[in-house]
Amino acid sequence: MNGIVIVDKPKDWTSHDVVGKLRGIYHERRVGHSGTLDPMATGVLVVFIGRGTRAVEFAEAHEKEYLAEIQFGRKTDTQDITGTTLEESYVFPTREQIEEAACRFRGEITQIPPMYSALKVNGKKLYELARQGQQVERKPRKVTISKLEIGPENGMAYTLDVVCSKGTYIRTLCEDLGNAVQACACMGSLRRIRAGNFTIDDSHTIEEIQSDPERYLLPVDSLFQEYPETAVTPNQEKVIRNGGKYSTSLHEGTYRFYSQNREFLMLGRVVDGQVTTIKSFFEV
Repeated sequence: MNGIVIVDKPKDWTSHDVVGKLRGIYHERRVGHSGTLDPMATGVLVVFIGRGTRAVEFAEAHEKEYLAEIQFGRKTDTQDITGTTLEESYVFPTREQIEEAACRFRGEITQIPPMYSALKVNGKKLYELARQGQQVERKPRKVTISKLEIGPENGMAYTLDVVCSKGTYIRTLCEDLGNAVQACACMGSLRRIRAGNFTIDDSHTIEEIQSDPERYLLPVDSLFQEYPETAVTPNQEKVIRNGGKYSTSLHEGTYRFYSQNREFLMLGRVVDGQVTTIKSFFEV
């Protein structure tokens, strides 16, 4: 089987756990996903099956949206409530203070990746070093927060609605936002509600997928719906399958190319009247 399945990742599962489970459900070794969720997080995990894994690279950079809870009162070593408390404070900022501080975190910002992350330094994952009590220098990196809205208040916590670029750490955002209002803060919960064009309404539980695997498998080309489609002739199909290029009257741009029997052949590009392959998806 080849395609994409949108999983509503359960709490306390790693993304790797989900991949392993789907390998068994679909009887397919080639399974990958387009963006890790921490075990405490839930929500949209876009998983690619079989030859569909060739599309992972196109989804990794997709914008993602989260609903997070920022809890005030303590700072932890993991920047979320699962960690060891490093500092406590009973300062609870007003909504106005948080709204004012949030302005500094919209647009392109700089984050220092947390020690408890899967980033590698000298071949070792940071969280492995952190568990050994080690701290290493991490280079700041730029990410983009295109939406940061402060939602309902719940006790010593607020809900955050965040739309961000690849590589953004929401727990780091929570701690940094706390620092900006001179209060201790960490992430209380996290739910991904969108990854690219796939939303939580498109997702399914592991149990649902296991009950009827084929029903929930989307075609690979569903990832590329923003691009126009075009059908090719049998001769053009032969050229595509051989990795060649051919002349066309199509306007310049990116297209989805299909065979006469509607098989999705490739994502291709037209430049100077020539069709070339960006990535092929036909069976080999």
